Amino acid sequence: MKTLRFLFIFIGLVQICLAQVPQTNLGKIDFYPSFKSNFIPAIDLAIWLPSNYDTNQKYSVLYLQDGGSLFDAKITWNQQEWGIDECLDSLIAAKKITNVIVVGIYNSGKNRHASYFPQKPFEQMTASDQQFIFNAARSAEQKLFHTKIYSDSYLKFIVEELKPFVDQKYATHTDAKHTSIGGSSMGGLISLYAICEYPNIFGSAMCLSTHWPGIFESADNPFPIAFENYLTLNLPQASTHQIYFDYGTATLDAIYEPYQLQINQIFQRNGYQPHQFKCNKYDGAEHTENAWSARLNDPILFLFKTHSRN
Repeated sequence: MKTLRFLFIFIGLVQICLAQVPQTNLGKIDFYPSFKSNFIPAIDLAIWLPSNYDTNQKYSVLYLQDGGSLFDAKITWNQQEWGIDECLDSLIAAKKITNVIVVGIYNSGKNRHASYFPQKPFEQMTASDQQFIFNAARSAEQKLFHTKIYSDSYLKFIVEELKPFVDQKYATHTDAKHTSIGGSSMGGLISLYAICEYPNIFGSAMCLSTHWPGIFESADNPFPIAFENYLTLNLPQASTHQIYFDYGTATLDAIYEPYQLQINQIFQRNGYQPHQFKCNKYDGAEHTENAWSARLNDPILFLFKTHSRN
């Protein structure tokens, strides 16, 4: 009886673990739980390979933040997903985009904000402004930061550990032209920061519903100006990079437009042309995975359209 009881417990634990592995009907997902790093705590990865994956070919790579929300709504907290696998597989099959694989990097849970908040703009603030940011909360009961900001270490993990692993294990193009990074909300913010910090690694970025305030307070928030100043000095060269932005007008997205228009001006002043920089507005779109999934074709076609990625 005791043996049977332990067997049921074991089966239950296995089912819980398996439930966290994303499933797909298109292509294949290689899941790496607790991928080890010298820079950040161990983190889960889900690497998606399209249906046409062939080791005799070479594939572009798209590194995406919040990897747990990309593929399988059955295991997400809100039962929503990006549907990136369906989007990419159908566009690849139709030969509308180049061959591409996705590296979904799970977020760090309670330390998501600390790993996604751009570190150098934060460090360039005054001590009092830094404290204002660090004291920020989502609500009276929910702090944003549970440890110091470590986004520079997070990017080192991607560039110095994760990318070499992916390039060694999979059939990838390794150059910046074929290496992209992206995310939504804070994931969009860290992706823009990544392409500025590592312009020789990432040739393009897709930033959906970018959370420009960085925190959830607008009044007296010093971060937007600090980040705009950082961008003015650190945008990658327009002639060799592509960057996509978008935003909705409902729920949290409703606050983004004034910030986004300021960012657009910085890109225009830095010589970005329509084929290098794009920003779409989606009236009525909310700050949700369902909303991002509904418009996912637009950034994917902009960044990976066949004739632009040879």
